[in-house]
Amino acid sequence: MRRARRILCIGVTGSGKSTLATALGARLGLPVTLVDELCWEPGWQQAPREEQDRRVLPILERDAWVLDTAYSGQAARALERADAIVALDYPRLVSLGRLLRRTARRIRTREPVCNGNVETLRLALARDSIIVWHFRSWRRKRRRMRAWHADASLPPVLLLARPSDTDALLASLSADARAD
Repeated sequence: MRRARRILCIGVTGSGKSTLATALGARLGLPVTLVDELCWEPGWQQAPREEQDRRVLPILERDAWVLDTAYSGQAARALERADAIVALDYPRLVSLGRLLRRTARRIRTREPVCNGNVETLRLALARDSIIVWHFRSWRRKRRRMRAWHADASLPPVLLLARPSDTDALLASLSADARAD
């Protein structure tokens, strides 16, 4: 992991991909891109696919990056370019609990996310809410992580099954940084 210059973080909705990407970037001295910031417009409008590609694909051509996800349109290129993939393969209750706590905090504090958007109780309870998305996408995302992990033709996939595994990874990178 210490030698990786292009790292893709993946996981189910709410697992902590952005937090992990930010921590990896800080420990490894790599630039971090939070993909939702590039793919969502004000008013919770998703940018058209061509615009997403225009924003994300040039980042993938750089020599160094940490991405907190890869949307389906850019995933193939991200896999081609990544040196390593870190997958948060936590049990549903862990990721759902994190998502609910984060959503509640953002509703309460009106913390801006994704180009100034704010989460509201109405949005959290809507049919297309991030909470509903968690349930709709959880199995598919988990299967994809595990398939990537089993595919020897892809970059190495570090499958982390518990938050303590992630903590240990980050602690080891901090220890490596102190040893350098």
